[in-house]
Amino acid sequence: MAAPAPGLISVFSSPQELGASLAQLVAQRAASCLEGNRGRFALGLSGGSLVSMLARDLPAAAAPAGPDSLARWTLGFCDERLVPFEHAESTYGLYRTHLLSKLPIPDSQVLTVNPALPVEDAAEDYARKLRQAFQGDPVPVFDLLILGIGPDGHTCSLFPGHPLLQEQEKIVAPISDSPKPPPQRVTLTLPVLNAAQNVIFVATGEGKAAVLKRILEDKDGALPATMVQPRSGALCWFLDEAAARLLSVPFEKHSTL
Repeated sequence: MAAPAPGLISVFSSPQELGASLAQLVAQRAASCLEGNRGRFALGLSGGSLVSMLARDLPAAAAPAGPDSLARWTLGFCDERLVPFEHAESTYGLYRTHLLSKLPIPDSQVLTVNPALPVEDAAEDYARKLRQAFQGDPVPVFDLLILGIGPDGHTCSLFPGHPLLQEQEKIVAPISDSPKPPPQRVTLTLPVLNAAQNVIFVATGEGKAAVLKRILEDKDGALPATMVQPRSGALCWFLDEAAARLLSVPFEKHSTL
C-alpha cells in the first residue's frame, strides 16, 4: 500500500484487515526512510488495541528487511501510564512482551518513560531521551506516529478541556489528573504530534463511531484529536466498518483479500 495521502480516510472490512495493511504501511515507511538521507526510521506508538494488532502483523511485515534494518529503527511511545513495566496497563510493558520479543529492535533504540520517577521528573527524563535521539531537532520529528482515539476524542493523554492542550513549549508533559485512570501519565504534546512526517489515527468498533463523526464531519475543534494537524506531514485515518458507520464524508474502502 502506498504512503497515505493527507486527509485520507481508509475503511477496512475488519480490524484484522486493517492491522495487516497498517503493518505493511509501517514496513514500507521504514524502508523509504532508511533509503533516504536520514538513514533511520523513527516510529511513535500508542497503546490500547494497537498493541495486539501490531504484534500480530508487524513482525512478518518487517522481517524481509532484515536485522540490519531494524537496528536503525528508533521506537518511542506517544504516552505512558506511570506504572511499573510489569503492570497490565504499561504501554511499553505490553509492547515488550507481545511485539518486541518478535521484533528485535536494539534496546538502546527503544525510548521509554521511567516509571520509578515522580511524574514531573519522568516527563523531563523522557524529553531528554527524545532530544538525545533526535539530535538537531528542537522538536522531535517522528517519521510516523500511530495514534489511537478515545470515545471522548482524546488522543495520547491529551483530554478534552485540559490545560495541556495549550502547551506550546514542552515536548513532553506530565499529567497528574487524568480523567481516565491511572491519573499519573506522561504524554507527547501537540507540538510534537504536529511536527511528525506522517500521522495515522487508528480506530475500530462501534464505540468510536460517534466521535469520529464529530471529528471528521463536524470538525469539532474542542476535541484533542481534531487538533492534530501536521504542519507539513500527512494525516490519515485507518478505520474498520463499525467505526466508520456514521460517516457520510468520502472515504476509500480497502480490502486485503
